[in-house]
Amino acid sequence: MDIMGIPILTFITFFPLLGILILLLLPGAKSTAVKLTANIITFIEFIITIWLLNNFNSAAEGMQFLERADWIKTANVQYLMGIDGISLLLILLTSLLTFIATLSSWSAIKERLKEYYIFMLLLEVGMVGVFVSLDLVLFYVFWEVMLVPMYFLIGVWGGERKLYAAIKFFLYTLFGSVMMLIGILVLYFNYGTFDLLKMMEAGSYLPYVLQCWVFVAFFLGFAIKVPMFPFHTWLPDAHVEAPTAGSVILAGVLLKMGTYGFVRFSLTLFPEASRTFLPYVIILALISIVYGALVSLMQKDMKKLIAYSSVSHMGFVMLGLFAFTPMAIKGAVIQMINHGISTGALFLIVGIIYERRHTRLISEFGGLSSIMPKYAAIFLIITMSSIGLPGLNGFIGEFMILMGVFTVNWVWAAIAATGIILGAGYMLWMYQRVMFGKAENPANQNLKDLNLREFFIFIPLVIMAFWIGIYPKPFLNIIDKPVEKIVRIVNPDYYTKEAVVLKSDPEANKTARKAEVH
Repeated sequence: MDIMGIPILTFITFFPLLGILILLLLPGAKSTAVKLTANIITFIEFIITIWLLNNFNSAAEGMQFLERADWIKTANVQYLMGIDGISLLLILLTSLLTFIATLSSWSAIKERLKEYYIFMLLLEVGMVGVFVSLDLVLFYVFWEVMLVPMYFLIGVWGGERKLYAAIKFFLYTLFGSVMMLIGILVLYFNYGTFDLLKMMEAGSYLPYVLQCWVFVAFFLGFAIKVPMFPFHTWLPDAHVEAPTAGSVILAGVLLKMGTYGFVRFSLTLFPEASRTFLPYVIILALISIVYGALVSLMQKDMKKLIAYSSVSHMGFVMLGLFAFTPMAIKGAVIQMINHGISTGALFLIVGIIYERRHTRLISEFGGLSSIMPKYAAIFLIITMSSIGLPGLNGFIGEFMILMGVFTVNWVWAAIAATGIILGAGYMLWMYQRVMFGKAENPANQNLKDLNLREFFIFIPLVIMAFWIGIYPKPFLNIIDKPVEKIVRIVNPDYYTKEAVVLKSDPEANKTARKAEVH
């Protein structure tokens, strides 16, 4: 499917480069023109992804919108792109959050505007490229492309310790990338191709011992990006020092690349190794859930609190992925989207108050609900979304993960549930201290409430939070086929057991027949 004769996935991936070209031609002194260009480009990108959604067939199996061409013929490297429902949702999330992050930078960034927006657009190219690549070399190139602009966004436009945070982020991610590259080369020398589709079609997996080693190589690359305990220490520094837009993209999209990597590569290419390492990954996921929540309770800086909460929330996603049941994996994929919406919005909320007060310390605030009522209302909705209040998006993902995990091991589900309780504790505690009580600090007396641009930034995120929370069916339908395929690969006994249960249970058969009719 083409747009103006250009294949749609290529168009979506590289369209931000048009914005970079225009920005390079604009004089740096024309700040309004620079801002408008970047915002218009990211908005058009989002609209194109909506068009992609409308043309996506959720009932079809396999990859859609495939684009294939020789790239480095001597090494059998191809320019191969395609998406399934999981990729599609993450592309939509990427384009939406990039547009919102770009719009939120309008008054926040005052120096080196051209360079800032060029890096934002280049970052979008890398992120979208990761989600559409089906050739492992192409995937790796986009994975590395994404690293460079984020390094500069933190290192140039970050806070007081920006260079330390940027270098730490770069080194951690680069180490994971190198390990993943070794795994990619091992796959090539065993399959003779970098084509993910051909590897999956081959049907024969790597020898068990080799599969385990390659799983570990990919695991290090993806676990650092998630980040899982104990690979998480780069995250709080990167979040705290990054500009607001950088934190939004980092939490909303970059962390999802790790979990996406597990879904796309680890579970499908190394199923036996995935089953072998399942107990260890589950243990790390449960530690991430509880540890991240406990550390969040101790934070005095709002941004650091939200950063550690990401460790906890992404632990939930990993728990769902490695439960190997359709319910849990669907919940994990939906929770990826939910985390991007709610945590991205939370970083925007902190960024707005930081612009006005130049501090993020919880102790500096109190009673803001009487001074900034619109801000307080949005903050409350997003807080409840992050907690997982029924009717909002967070509930759907966590509920599905816990249901899917409970059928495998109720102890895992019980431990994970403590993370939800602790999550409610630290989020409500932060909200109560910032919003309620008396506004005794004189510096807060004349704070301005949300302006029209700031209010508009939150509208799509609030709409998505309620939409997924109240009617998640369209999103679940999109990911139904790819999740079923993953479960058949990594947990082939699941559907066999389910069939046996149906045959031996007449009531279950009736229910199944009714479901098929509907």
